[in-house]
Amino acid sequence: MLSKQQKQSAAREYKKHDTDTGSAAVQIAILTRQIKELAAHLKKNPKDNHSRRGLLIMVGKRRRFLQYLEKNDERKYRSIVKKLEL
Repeated sequence: MLSKQQKQSAAREYKKHDTDTGSAAVQIAILTRQIKELAAHLKKNPKDNHSRRGLLIMVGKRRRFLQYLEKNDERKYRSIVKKLEL
């Protein structure tokens, strides 16, 4: 689980305004950090199936946010995919 500071730093460069926490770009950035952290955990603990399910749910949620962003703001989508190396 990411700390509050980690979430804020992930959202800092993608937010549209000071209180933006819910835009698709911010949520994609936060989910990407969580996915990387959980993937590292699963490399150390390959039999942790509960965490694996959580990882799959997060990947699906991020994929849906990316699809939404691609449909509504393709320029922002391309920049996010490039920055986050997705």
